[in-house]
Amino acid sequence: MTIMERPGARPATSAEIPHEQLDQTPSLTIQAELWRRMIALPGITVGPSKKSVPQTRALHLDPALARGPREAFIDGTEFAHLHGNHDGSLHASLPLDVAGSAVAQGWAEVHPLVHMGRRPPNLVMLYAPRDEHDLEIIWQLVEQSYAFARTPAA
Repeated sequence: MTIMERPGARPATSAEIPHEQLDQTPSLTIQAELWRRMIALPGITVGPSKKSVPQTRALHLDPALARGPREAFIDGTEFAHLHGNHDGSLHASLPLDVAGSAVAQGWAEVHPLVHMGRRPPNLVMLYAPRDEHDLEIIWQLVEQSYAFARTPAA
């Protein structure tokens, strides 16, 4: 996957836990469309995240499909979660090369717990999509996270 550079400045984010996006919040329409796509992925159960604030909606992969490596998951079979409407960003586990590209091109940042050695380096915050263009890029990254969670390690 080739990731193009994200136009504009990165959003402000919290440096501590909870790790949240503080500005550049998307419209409710954009957020709803991203969520609609996320919950349409086959083998997904929606539920709370064990690793985020209460309003967070997590994607849990059916255990029979969760064949990816341990670092493909945030907790159990949760591979991504979308923060509440006040924020619009999400955390996702991505293949390491994809995570690196997403960070380098301005679409993501590494989770603070990675810097503390408490999470693998492929756990990132994907910035909230600001418009339809951003939505397509973020959606492609969510699909990469989903595929990573389903694909056995080589």
